Amino acid sequence: MIEKISELVKDKRITGISDLRDESDREGIRVVIDLKRDENSSVILNQLYKHTQMESTFGIIMLAIENGQPYVFNLIEVLKSFIEFRKIVIVRRTTFEVNKARERAHILEGLIIALNNIDEVVAVIKASKSPQEAAAALCSRFSLTDIQARAILDMRLQRLTGLEQSKIKEEFDAILKEIERLQGILDDPQKVLEVIISETEEIIERYGDERRTEIVASSEDINIEDMIAEEDMVVTYSQGGYIKRNPSSLYRTQRRGGRGKVGMMTKEEDVVEKLFIASTHDYVLIFTNAGRLYWLKVYQIPQAGRMAKGKPIVNLINLGPEERVAAVLPVRSFEEGQAVIMATRAGIVKKTDLSAYSNPRSGGIIALTIDEGDELVDVKLTGGGQDVFLATRQGKAIRFHEDDIRTMGRTARGVKGISMDEDDVVIGMDIPREGNAIITVSEKGYGKRTAVSEYRLQSRGGKGTINLRIIPSKGGLVAGILQVTGEEDLLLMSNSGKIIRMKIEDVPLIHRSTQGVKLIELDAEEQLVGMTSAERDTREEEENVSEENEPTDPVFPEED
Repeated sequence: MIEKISELVKDKRITGISDLRDESDREGIRVVIDLKRDENSSVILNQLYKHTQMESTFGIIMLAIENGQPYVFNLIEVLKSFIEFRKIVIVRRTTFEVNKARERAHILEGLIIALNNIDEVVAVIKASKSPQEAAAALCSRFSLTDIQARAILDMRLQRLTGLEQSKIKEEFDAILKEIERLQGILDDPQKVLEVIISETEEIIERYGDERRTEIVASSEDINIEDMIAEEDMVVTYSQGGYIKRNPSSLYRTQRRGGRGKVGMMTKEEDVVEKLFIASTHDYVLIFTNAGRLYWLKVYQIPQAGRMAKGKPIVNLINLGPEERVAAVLPVRSFEEGQAVIMATRAGIVKKTDLSAYSNPRSGGIIALTIDEGDELVDVKLTGGGQDVFLATRQGKAIRFHEDDIRTMGRTARGVKGISMDEDDVVIGMDIPREGNAIITVSEKGYGKRTAVSEYRLQSRGGKGTINLRIIPSKGGLVAGILQVTGEEDLLLMSNSGKIIRMKIEDVPLIHRSTQGVKLIELDAEEQLVGMTSAERDTREEEENVSEENEPTDPVFPEED
């Protein structure tokens, strides 16, 4: 078992174990498993039950002969058959016992007749010439049977004492009562069941001890998620390959222009690259720049402190040497009718049914074929009949119908989504819906909200329209885009790990060709690298009403 656990850890099938020790001795088996920080012990334990000999299961085929024919029983049928068998056994045994008792009572009855007439019996025996003649005489004189007569002749003289005569009469009375009891069992089926119960209880009392095994649901039937609370998590991933999750409630709402709150302490020269909200029970599809796909459950991502870096993602999935995470997609289930739309840096787009990605291997699977020099930049879900929105770093955008992209196989390359200048690349993609807005932010913290309706529908492969007016000296190039409804909060993150949470309405709704306003105060060397939306945090609305003219420095719960 220990060797198997070691193999599972080495193969990264179980990632939460930090140390494994065998402390077994003559007093018993003891294996100590140390877990890494913030790991869920229940999850690890159930993984060990499932993949090692820590818990063994075996199947039983209850094949037996019934009425001369082989039959596979289930548990209820076995119990019923056993009870019927016990009924037959008890009836046969009781019939045998009552017959033996009647035979004994018959003999005792003859002995009692002889004892009551002992002088005459002795005289008859003395007058007889042989045992056969004596037996016949006794039968004739006292109306006895041959069996009774022979029992009288076989009786020892000591039975003639008063004490022995009393014992014979007592035995006869007891035999009559036993016959009555046994006959009552034969005449009443309920009493047969009472005998079965009584004898079973007697066996339990005589041989019963504590059960050595425990009857539980199979570990394969245990749903690990039943032990994990479902809640929204903020998942962050850095360019250095560190990933972690924290409850979304940790980041409280602030007003536009706030300084934010540190959401991750990154290593020197490391920056936060991806940020999204997902339930602990959701799948996370991890697409790499090389066009490969891996997946995890959100609860498998370690929860770390707000200031912590997180855990290297290579400890969770088997990334190739040149692979890095390009897109992460929270998915509740792999339902039919949903599709994945992918966009590459060079403007290539592809649509594939979501179900094609439901069973990735530990080494990942091909999500799409990437041209040399190109890489995957974003992935979105669609339910069909939607539009696709692509945005570039130089401030261009295009909107076209997803039907312009035919559904392709999992390993297909895709088709051109947008035509760009040589110095331009795609930085993001979304599935726009009427009534919503697109938030576009620049590297220097400027941003704006533009109605989806301002982006006219074009044909796939066109050059697009202006999405953000670029002023390199002031706002920098486009850092990202995000579609919002206006009823949620916006989370922004800088490359230093700083996070700010604000209301969507604090981002001005303005024309698509403008630069926008400053959303987050960044230091000279800081850049905006990520953003996402979260459910509206209403805990401070009353406080904010009375503090509208106060400084906007954020107030967050203290760390434990």
